[in-house]
Formats: sequence, structure tokens, C-alpha cells
Amino acid sequence: MRPGGPAADDNGMRLLARSPERRVGRSRDAAEPGSTTTVPATAPQRTGQAQSAAPAIIELARVEKIYHSAGGRRGGRGVGFPALSGVDLAIAAGEMVAITGPSGSGKTTIINLIAGIDRPTAGTVTVSGSRLDQMTEEMLAVWRGRTIGIVFQFFQLMPTLTAMENATLPLDLARLGPPRERKVRASHHLATVGLGDRGDRLPLELSGGEQQRVAIARAMACEPPILLGDEPTGNLDTGLARDMFELLKGLNENGTTVVYVTHDQALAGMASRIVSVRDGLITGDSGRRP
Repeated sequence: MRPGGPAADDNGMRLLARSPERRVGRSRDAAEPGSTTTVPATAPQRTGQAQSAAPAIIELARVEKIYHSAGGRRGGRGVGFPALSGVDLAIAAGEMVAITGPSGSGKTTIINLIAGIDRPTAGTVTVSGSRLDQMTEEMLAVWRGRTIGIVFQFFQLMPTLTAMENATLPLDLARLGPPRERKVRASHHLATVGLGDRGDRLPLELSGGEQQRVAIARAMACEPPILLGDEPTGNLDTGLARDMFELLKGLNENGTTVVYVTHDQALAGMASRIVSVRDGLITGDSGRRP
């Protein structure tokens, strides 16, 4: 994420640290108490798209987002900076979607809204049947822990924990299953990203590509239905970046909905759909490819 901007992400560790206890065996599709659920919408049809469309797992409707600078002399809200201006976006379950656009276009804000990190100034955000704009911070923390996995550009690994401990951390914070089962699950995810023999290494003992693999394993710890990435390969060279996206494609082929931001058109082309954003508006949408 863009350091210092209004949507800059200092949230990686906060999101992990705030994940409260989760009950084992609870249905992933169940809404949190007090949240407003909706019947899943249908992703819009586009030219060349199949006649039947899958239900939308992510839907932004008439979304606006305005960030405010620090208050003025009299303690006001300061100057408003519009990041999104009436965005409508529906993403079907199982899609792999790339969001592209220049810096400051609003693409990171879209990811933050889907993750429940930011709230819309106007409009509605519905993810996996839950209205995020109507949920409290506590409800969002519980919901996020079971619904969303996030891969950050700067890895956000805990430096004093091993790869295994980092991959186990979301399970520990959610108290999901007995400790032995958590380690087995984390070990499986590390093996999936090709690090089955590196679980005892600290982040500083791993390459940049290996650290990002650990971050992906951590994001999938609770096996969420949605994986988000904001420039997830921004600190990797071209070869490693493609390897990372092959991993994301593999997760997508196994049913995970993947949505990521990238400046790299070649990496965007690995998605089944490309959404272009500029000046807070969606200016292009390739739709789903056959």
C-alpha cells in the first residue's frame, strides 16, 4: 500500500491482533449477531458472458469514500479528498479479479472497503452476505477473521516468530481448534506454498519470495473464502512475482475468490477479469473470460 496516503496500511498487525475468539464448528456463511445480511446478488452480465451468472460474493453499490485532512484551526474536519465517486462493482464467487489503475486512483480504497478496514462515506458494501457498512468494529474483527485473508506488499510478518509460528498466528488468535491441530494445518499451508522444510526459520533467514510465501500461508490459515492482495508482489522481482501469482491461481482454482491490486499489466493479465480504476471511478471492466 502507498506509504503515507490516506489509505496507507499500518493495519496488518492490527488486523491480526484484534481478531477475537472464534467458535469452532460455526458455519462460515453465518452472519455475526446484529449484522444485516442480504440475499447474495448476481454478478452483472456482460457481452460474451454466459447466460447464467454466479451469485456475487462481493458487491459495492453506489459507494463513495471521502478522506478528510486534519482539522483546521477551529477543530473542523479539514479538507475532503474524494477517493471513490459512486462505484458499483459485483464480483462472483470463484472469480480471480485484478484491479488496476494509477497511484491515487482509488484501487487500494476498494480493497480496504472489501476487507472492512475502511467504511464508505455513502453507499453499501456487502461481502459474503454481510453488510459491512452496518457492522461494529468488534463484529468486523470476528467477520474478517473467518472470511478474509489479506496479503500485504510488505509481508507484515512478526520478526521474532518462525515461519511456522507466523502461519499459525491467525489460528492461535481465533483459538480455532486444539494447538496440535493448528500446527498441522499451518504445516499443510506452508507445504502448499513450497516451504514445508522452512517452518523453523525466522523471517530474516528467508528470502523476500519466501517471506511472501509465508504471508500467503498465513492469509489462508483459517481457509477464508476470499483472498485479497494489495500489490502483493510489489517487492519481488519479475520471476518471483509470477511464481507468487501461480500460487494465487492455484488457490483460485480450488475455489477461493481472489481480488488483487497491481500496477503490472502482465500480472493483471493472469486474472480472469480486469477492473480498471481512475479518479475514483471504474473506467473499464473486462468481464469474466470463458
